[in-house]
Amino acid sequence: MTRLTLVFKGDVAYAGGMTTLASLSSSDTKVFNWGVIGPGNIARKFAAGLDDTDTGVLYAAASRDKARAQKFLDEFGGGQAYDSYQALLDDPTVDAVYIATPHPMHAEWAIKAARAGKHVLCEKPVTLNYGDALAVVDAAAEAGVVFLEAFMYRCHPATAKLYELVQSGAIGQVQRMRVSFAFDCGENLKSRLQANELGGGGILDVGCYPVSMCRLLAGAAHGERFLEPKELKAVGRLDPKTGVDVWTSAVMLFEGDIVAEAFTAVRANAENELFVQGTEGTIHVKDFWFCREPITLQRKGQQPEVFEPLVERHLYTYEIEALHQLAHGGGLLNCAMSVEDTLGNMQALDRWRQEIGLVYQMEKPGPKFPCVYGTGWARGCEIPSAEMPGVAKPMARLCMGHPNTQRLFTDCVSLFDAYFERGGNVFDDGSIYRGWATKPSFAGRWMTMRGVREECVIIDKGAHTPNCTPDYMPDEIDRLLKTNYCGYIDLYLMHRDNLDVPVGEFVDLLNAQIDAGKIHAYGLSNWTPERYDEAAAYAQAKGVRGPVCLSNQLSLAEMVNPVWPGTESCSNAERQAWLAERNVPLVAWSSQAAGFFTEQSAPDKKDNGLLVKGYYSDRNFERKKRAYQLAEKKGVLPINLAMAWVLSQPFPTFPIIGPRTITELRTSLEGLRIALTEDERRWLDPATSCYL
Repeated sequence: MTRLTLVFKGDVAYAGGMTTLASLSSSDTKVFNWGVIGPGNIARKFAAGLDDTDTGVLYAAASRDKARAQKFLDEFGGGQAYDSYQALLDDPTVDAVYIATPHPMHAEWAIKAARAGKHVLCEKPVTLNYGDALAVVDAAAEAGVVFLEAFMYRCHPATAKLYELVQSGAIGQVQRMRVSFAFDCGENLKSRLQANELGGGGILDVGCYPVSMCRLLAGAAHGERFLEPKELKAVGRLDPKTGVDVWTSAVMLFEGDIVAEAFTAVRANAENELFVQGTEGTIHVKDFWFCREPITLQRKGQQPEVFEPLVERHLYTYEIEALHQLAHGGGLLNCAMSVEDTLGNMQALDRWRQEIGLVYQMEKPGPKFPCVYGTGWARGCEIPSAEMPGVAKPMARLCMGHPNTQRLFTDCVSLFDAYFERGGNVFDDGSIYRGWATKPSFAGRWMTMRGVREECVIIDKGAHTPNCTPDYMPDEIDRLLKTNYCGYIDLYLMHRDNLDVPVGEFVDLLNAQIDAGKIHAYGLSNWTPERYDEAAAYAQAKGVRGPVCLSNQLSLAEMVNPVWPGTESCSNAERQAWLAERNVPLVAWSSQAAGFFTEQSAPDKKDNGLLVKGYYSDRNFERKKRAYQLAEKKGVLPINLAMAWVLSQPFPTFPIIGPRTITELRTSLEGLRIALTEDERRWLDPATSCYL
């Protein structure tokens, strides 16, 4: 048996370069004053780790009980005690905060800390679910501070060595992993580990470790920092009194047919070991999570190699130094949790919980669903509003598109909160895309539970081919109302036309729906200008309400072929002139041309069939070239310039955007700040440019 000692002297790979603390001069680094939010047992471990580094000092702690905070500080040499978390964040002397509250509180205080300009080291799991994690990560990015999820084992040299062994092919092609982290704390239904209101259960408290390890080593096997499971299946037991998981197993399938088995529990014991099997050998570590046990590498036909761990320094010291290094421009240890890794881990945990039916009471739609932006949350004014005929309230100029049908409600809540906080109030519900109006509306549930229904506009669509008939539409509208939780539809859009039906039949039917209070106004989506004119003329002649808007595709890139059957575009000079002459509002879909104005879109990149079919043409690539030229001149992104082009039309436009993350939402809003002159707007479009 060969015994080796792990060495960690800056020789492990770092993301973004090989910078280490040793290479940063003392003049480049600042000793951080740390504040602790939630001075409990885990915070004591953090404080002990802080004692073992010269990169920071324990400066302050906050608790609802100031005496408790002071007692905690006195254990480690004293410091400034506060009786509220906000008071600590208001202290300009605090450089970084360690958040050690129960995890349902992580999101709110991580966001507040970031907005206060503090770097954030947040205990795992970063939040209760993926949607909240999006808000935390974006808040740090917007504030320009460092955020790091405190998986202490991920910052340790032992994990770096484990990653290196798998990545180097020491055991050949990885086939299987078996990972566990579990303990039996007995039945205590009011404890942090088992109470539903505290996010109890094994998956979030310690199941996050096996999941993060499996994703890390699957990534190492493929030369990546981490990989997401292609499939995840799970079974487990939920406590009948609390509804939280007490023991559960998940099986994940990764690229390359790697099978990973994860077990976790708070009321059952396990080996708490790590076993990795490959075609040429195995790796085994007992009780890996505290990085005290040796790593045993068994190659086929050879003596075992044993790598002894480093135990001279405190386990929590490494994560403290990792954050300090990031804050001073250094790279991130290849096995530490990047924000992308954190988000992926939360998605996997959500999938595990979904598999066994675990939804916390606070995650169910209702008045108790927490807002990560705090109790002062309200609608802002960053997104401007404009009037839409027939709609009783001003509409935000940027409309929130319907979410992917595979997403969870919890994925969308913080995204909707952020949109509303910035002034957004228009939601394209997309019922026909969520099981033909059989699945509940996320937007409707959100605005109802937040108590903002009368401040918001819900757009819903129906009459899609082959159901675009007067006989079908009334029942469909009734189904939309049953699942949108809103009582009525502010703006109903016929999503297709049917040329076999006289236009007057549609106008009469929709007026009857308005009279019944089911819809307040209607528009026509994917209709030609000629049919729109016919509908408007019929309504005027009969003295009834006509269509108030058109909803066709519009973007700086012309739609050269219909991206879906029956779709219509206004991305040409003739239709834009028609809209301007009549001042018809346009609710524009695909306003960013499926990402055509990003770096991912190029003539030699044919991987996106919709993009290629819909937008690839010589004239569109000329538009893109001009967009890049003007964007560079203005110091903005081309995709934001393309949005500004849609917003600057001489007719009212309400582009629909489809951000998947809060960061994408925030990036989209930059288009609102770009002012285009008439000459610039015309120059961007070769179809109307006098310069060509």
